[in-house]
Amino acid sequence: MDSINYYIELSENSQFSLENRLKYALNSREISDEIDIDSISLRVQRNLSLVYFYNEMYNEYISINRENLSLAKTLQDSVAITVAASNLGSYYRYTQQNDSSYYYYSKTLEFFPTNEISEKKANALLYISDIQQIEKIYTGAEEDAIKALSILNKLPKTEYGLDMYWSLYNLLAINAYELENYKKSIEYYDKSIQYAKEMQDGFINEIYSINNKANVYREIGEYQKAIKLYEELLLLKSKYEEDDPTFYAVLINNISKAKFESNNYIFSELEYDYKKAYEIAETLNDEITLMSFSLDLSDFYLKNNYQDSVRKYGKNALEISKRVFENEVRQKALLNLSYVTNDSESKNLLLEHIRLSDSLRAEERNVRNKFARIEFDTDQIEAENEQISKENLYLGILSIGSILTALLTYLFISQRAKNRKLKLIQVQQKANEDIYNLMLGQQDKVDEARAKEKIRVSEELHDGVLGRLFGVRLSLDSINFNEGKEAMMTRAKYIAELQTVEQEIRKISHELNTDFVSGSGFIDIVSELIEAQTSAYDLAYQFNSSDDISWDLVSNKTKINIYRIIQESMQNIHKHAHAKTIKISILLENDVICLNISDDGKGFDASRSKKGIGLKNMTSRAEDINGKINFISKTGHGTEVKVEIPYTD
Repeated sequence: MDSINYYIELSENSQFSLENRLKYALNSREISDEIDIDSISLRVQRNLSLVYFYNEMYNEYISINRENLSLAKTLQDSVAITVAASNLGSYYRYTQQNDSSYYYYSKTLEFFPTNEISEKKANALLYISDIQQIEKIYTGAEEDAIKALSILNKLPKTEYGLDMYWSLYNLLAINAYELENYKKSIEYYDKSIQYAKEMQDGFINEIYSINNKANVYREIGEYQKAIKLYEELLLLKSKYEEDDPTFYAVLINNISKAKFESNNYIFSELEYDYKKAYEIAETLNDEITLMSFSLDLSDFYLKNNYQDSVRKYGKNALEISKRVFENEVRQKALLNLSYVTNDSESKNLLLEHIRLSDSLRAEERNVRNKFARIEFDTDQIEAENEQISKENLYLGILSIGSILTALLTYLFISQRAKNRKLKLIQVQQKANEDIYNLMLGQQDKVDEARAKEKIRVSEELHDGVLGRLFGVRLSLDSINFNEGKEAMMTRAKYIAELQTVEQEIRKISHELNTDFVSGSGFIDIVSELIEAQTSAYDLAYQFNSSDDISWDLVSNKTKINIYRIIQESMQNIHKHAHAKTIKISILLENDVICLNISDDGKGFDASRSKKGIGLKNMTSRAEDINGKINFISKTGHGTEVKVEIPYTD
């Protein structure tokens, strides 16, 4: 077990390379295989799963999570089951294998208690809802989204929770739009915009929701409202072009579509705007956006009877849609091309359009049936679990009745023996108390004797040895006037050496008479961390800590998280900031521990930059100890991390 723990700790150490971390994780698995204890194997393999993910070894990641899921079911470890199933669901979701993703997220929900209120359960419901929305199962998507919202409403608001609120209302808005409930769609988009504004890093979320809201206005014919929202977003170009450079082109294209659909446009001007958006997407090599813009241009030219241009952009949209499997665009492109080709080719295009439509309808039915079967199986399992719970309850009541009967019989028979035993225990307890009190008294005497001995040694050094040395020095000084330059220099040397001895003894005397500062061990550990990492990263540093903090009163959990936040910050500074100097302080202000970490690096735009894994980990650690964390940075002016943590719970 010591070896397993040792290798796991090494594999979790971010200072090592990913290759070495994988080697250590595999070493821990070799040892656990020799021990062959399921609970230990599960712990080791869960850690190995994470290391596989970091190393982008996705086949191994899938394989080991399936093993973990099977092993967790054997052990009936509900937490491990939800983790493994969620990992598999997430992987299949991002690889667009929606049926597999839906299956594993459904498995995850099976093992959450019915009345559990947690962000993890809400997140699983969000992903299931999102998958159903993609597959056009709108009713199921809406039901699961509302379940997720009801859970979030009972939880305190966090940055991650606000992001889920935004995603859920955005999803409900899309659902309502697809069901042609446009008024409800706009209401949901307003809700998503509200939650995006509450987020610290929600600007991109906000502008996406505003754009989608404008799309609804365009769909219901309120073109001026739509164009106004699009144009307001165009003015914010400098704030989003770094994070999403294609968004500007999308806005230009959306404005063009609104004007086109309103029939209120000048052909040459609108053609210019459409092509401007297309050229931007072409420059960015954004194939998906090019496909969408090509279809819009083919619609535009079809209405204005420019057949060559319809063929050009329609074929472009068709070719890209085949490559990226975007069948709806493929359908529309086939239909547009059928209008501008000769009879035989037009007939072939229409037949392909019909075949594709029939295929998509059949596929939608199959998907709905498959999801319905998964949901039915899940409901059946839940019903079976409920029946088993009832049977277990009845069996438990019967067992408790039998046990109580036997217990009462036993108590009646053995009461006298227990009374005698109780008296003996009382006597033993009294003796133990006397021994304990005696030990306490003895410890007090030892402590008192130790203190007196320290004082005695201190006084002896000061009044005895130091006094005699002082006398010797005076004697030497008094004969320093003897003739002879060499004799004078020799005696001066001895006098200087005696002064040094005197200072050393005075220092020892002072240290013997001074008590150890309680809790200084944690600051020593932090100091060692800072010294080691600044040395490794070639950084100058300043570290300041307050003596007002009694670290013995601070929980180990809080100290560990403070340590990890400092460690993560220094790693971020090394990786990203290119700083030369770092300043760290731990102070106590108004019963709050204030941790400040600043550097003179290149900084970043905190209002626009998305949080990476490091910043999210630091935020999570601060929240875990009821603290607050704030990142203050500006490009070219370094970064400051401010953490405030309650001194006592």
